[in-house]
Amino acid sequence: MNSSNYMYRQGSSPETRVAVSQKNRIYSKPEGQASGWDQIGAASSFELSESREIAEVRGVGMGDQIGELVPGNTEAMKITLNRMLMYTANIHQQVGYKGGGSGAVRSLKHHRWPFDIKQELVLSQIAAAETGPSVANFHTVNLAGGGQFTAMHTIYEACWMNSYSSGFSSDGAQVSEDTNITCTDVLDGFSSYGMFLESGNNPFVDGKQSSMRFGTATTLNPTGVV
Repeated sequence: MNSSNYMYRQGSSPETRVAVSQKNRIYSKPEGQASGWDQIGAASSFELSESREIAEVRGVGMGDQIGELVPGNTEAMKITLNRMLMYTANIHQQVGYKGGGSGAVRSLKHHRWPFDIKQELVLSQIAAAETGPSVANFHTVNLAGGGQFTAMHTIYEACWMNSYSSGFSSDGAQVSEDTNITCTDVLDGFSSYGMFLESGNNPFVDGKQSSMRFGTATTLNPTGVV
């Protein structure tokens, strides 16, 4: 795949505090690309969704009262990716499969191995100046031609396509591809995950930021809450 032609020419973006889609870069590891990550070109939309059930715990004789909410297992992260079909690069090739002119892959049933996707949300200069270099969860990215920018990375690991569609219409010229993707895991690319992940709202660590429920249950103003 050739990602150096004019279709991949980049422009400038407005510097705002509100995140803009122009600064949301989506990367994959295209078929035949020895250097690894490459930006997905001509993507018209990138959407994320995930969910989990929350069980209500109640007690007989305790009135109409929820004792506790217990989170269930989180469903796999879902990605919806829409892009323009290229003669020399379809979505199969874009995520590493030997499709199109690169090989025999023409269907989801031909996918034998999963793929990764990386999301890079580039901070505006305003946001980068406000966060400063001390924020560990932002990456400093050095550009090959000089200069650098700050971005937040998210890795969608071991993904599989669960649907693919494309259509040719007599009413329009350009052809798009739509795919729904399911991810095995979601990471930031450098942190250690596990039972001791510091996720915030911890009453043993964050004090006033935690829920009132974890203060003194006999008072209206639990310990540590103002």
